[in-house]
Amino acid sequence: MSVPACGGSSTELRRGTLGAALIVFFVVSAASPLSVIAGGFPIGIMLGNGPGTPALLVVTLAVLLLFAAGYTAMARHVTHAGGFYAIISHGLGSVAGGASGILAMLAYNVLQAGIYGLFGTVVAGNISVAFGIDVPWWACSLAALALIAWFGYRNVDLSARLLAVVVIAEYLAMLLLDVAILAKGGAQGVDFSAFQPVNVQSGTPSIGLLFCFAAFIGFEATTLYGEEAKNPKRTIPLATYVSVLLIGGFYTLSVWAMVVGAGSDKIVALLQAMQDPTTFVYSLSDHYVGSWLTTAIRLLFMFSLFAGLLAFHNAAARYFFAVGRDGLLPKMLGATHRRHQSPHMGSVLQTVIAAVILVAAALLDADPVLQLFSWFSNLATLCLILLMAMTSLAVVGFFRKHPELEASRLSRLYLPLVSGAALFGVWGLALLHFDVLTGASSQISYGLCAAIPVALMVGMLLASRQKQRSRPRRTVRGLSNSSA
Repeated sequence: MSVPACGGSSTELRRGTLGAALIVFFVVSAASPLSVIAGGFPIGIMLGNGPGTPALLVVTLAVLLLFAAGYTAMARHVTHAGGFYAIISHGLGSVAGGASGILAMLAYNVLQAGIYGLFGTVVAGNISVAFGIDVPWWACSLAALALIAWFGYRNVDLSARLLAVVVIAEYLAMLLLDVAILAKGGAQGVDFSAFQPVNVQSGTPSIGLLFCFAAFIGFEATTLYGEEAKNPKRTIPLATYVSVLLIGGFYTLSVWAMVVGAGSDKIVALLQAMQDPTTFVYSLSDHYVGSWLTTAIRLLFMFSLFAGLLAFHNAAARYFFAVGRDGLLPKMLGATHRRHQSPHMGSVLQTVIAAVILVAAALLDADPVLQLFSWFSNLATLCLILLMAMTSLAVVGFFRKHPELEASRLSRLYLPLVSGAALFGVWGLALLHFDVLTGASSQISYGLCAAIPVALMVGMLLASRQKQRSRPRRTVRGLSNSSA
């Protein structure tokens, strides 16, 4: 039953509207598969371990499957729009939960702002090529922001159906290129040298591993839609596993095909010789299929970025909603629209934050890709890896508090401990090499990192001041409030 709020609103999202397939589309679109393949991995291959990148994707997929085992085991008992915030609150306590909630809001908001920079640059470039008109990147970004604000304010179904069309088209385009490369034998014949130890250990594998983890960011958002899911106890775990396997399988196949298409012993040199490595996929498409597919991929690259913006907007809005509903932030954020039942106030606040950052970047003449996108997307990655590591520990803590709940010892203890250790290790590597990831000076890089302890402390202070709050509003299924 919804709780009344001001203006006829409620504190309940629209229930039973999302099946596993629609949630998967949200999550896969948040991962922005085509933009990661076209824009992220060429740079990751060049800076990381070169032709051995597909093997690191398999390692990353294995770690995230270990993480998903505990994550989904707990998600069966905790249904909440707050994702990491809810799970960490139930497992590690309200203070740790408050810290994670503010950190998650920092992550999704800066990630959203960073992608706007890349989106504006890509769209402005395509307009220049197609029509010979020079449009400032920020104008394209602000136009997209207005459209996304409209979608986010309304109901989630509309957004999900838009994402479904975009995601299917992205996968089909890249799979067509993958098949063409493999069918024609690539540059030197189809081989599996990318998985040989000599290539896996070449270059700087630690940097390559960080790019692989960054590519999966967004898959964890399945739990954000728990309150809107049909049968969340079944839907959320299913959507999580399908998302991880789909994203991981697609990335591994496509990056391996890229290595085969260029040649394992040539791909790094080819990328280093290119003025813009993000056009590498276009050159493969021209060579193995034709210019018509390259044109399609260029257009889908824009739509992929837009889909990612929309998905991360929805994620940020739900974090504002969840934390506002629990009283850490103003209660008005925890009200849903009386007709759409969307987290409309969280959507509005996210739009305002993104607009302020974009306007500031434009006024300061910041580079939309090398600064806005690179700095903010890598800061978000650092935040989200830390949140996943904390979540693994929260799973262990939660089931220690509730031994009566059904879950195997493997998924409630051993796998979360292993994934937590692995994720803390990856987070340490990311912190150590953060200047390489951002391409900025050490002072700027670690200045950005300072936002993380600040966010954690703010969250802890807010949670401590909220003396009457002991847990997120959505309680553990089957448990009373006093025992949650």
